[in-house]
Order: sequence, then structure tokens, then C-alpha cells
Amino acid sequence: MILETERLRLRQFEKTDAAFIIELVNSPGWLEYIGERNVKTEELAIVYLENGPFRSYRVNGYGLWMVERKEDEKPIGMCGIVNRPMMTNPDIGFAFLPSYMGSGYAFEIAKATLDFANFQLKIPVISAITVPKNAKSIRLIAKLGLTFIRDFSFPDSQEILSLYSQ
Repeated sequence: MILETERLRLRQFEKTDAAFIIELVNSPGWLEYIGERNVKTEELAIVYLENGPFRSYRVNGYGLWMVERKEDEKPIGMCGIVNRPMMTNPDIGFAFLPSYMGSGYAFEIAKATLDFANFQLKIPVISAITVPKNAKSIRLIAKLGLTFIRDFSFPDSQEILSLYSQ
């Protein structure tokens, strides 16, 4: 376990979370705002975990983590810190299943994750990136205290992203 809040628990992903990954990365919000990852089978979900979160745990000591409700250990989303080579600072990332949006879960765990990154991991500056049309993420990022810096695109992409930072 990484941390706990009043209602939630953050823990490392495991291979047994493959079915949850399939559900999350194929949810409407993920597809609209993050993009198609072509993760449709348990085998592909495990590859996604190995190349993403598991690799980040080994290389950085942190990454995207599973968000579970404490009351029933139900997986509801992911939240964590991502270290992208083309970014100056690590960024906070989060995604939730549609049925768990609007309950304050995202702010609760994202705020705790941001504090954990700053005070436990000793990362002085955390950024966030999102597509400009993702109003819910932009509101959450602002509520976390991050400020809009500029719009940009990654070198290998035409997609416009918005950068926020502490």
C-alpha cells in the first residue's frame, strides 16, 4: 500500500488487476481524453502493466497506482506520478471508471498523491497535462493548486496538450 485517505487506498498494480485495466482503458472518458491503447485482452493488459506502471516502479520508485475504496476494496481508478523523458518535471495522472466520477474520489486521492510526491518522494515540482477539452480534469488540476503554463505538443504528436504546474 502506498497511502490511505478517509475513503480510499492507493496501492501498486499487480498482474491480477488485468481485468480492471481492460475496463478502465476502454471506458468512454479514457478513450475520449487519453486515447485508444488497444488493450482488449488479459495478455495485453499485463503487457500494458509491465511496460507502464511496473517499469516505472522499478526505474523511478513510483508510477501509476490502483485506487481502491477502503469499504469494499473495489478498484475504481488509477492515480500516480509519471516520469516522462520529454518533460521537465514528473506529472500527476489520474483516471476513474465512469460510475465513480462526481463523488469527490478524484480530488481526495489526487491531493493525497500530490502531497505524497512532494513530501515523501521529495519531488519539488509536479506538473499535470491534459487535453484542453477535458473540463473535469482542468477543474481538478486547478483545485489541486496547479497553474496553467502553456499549450504544447510532444515531439512525435500533433495533439495539443495543456501543461499545468505547481
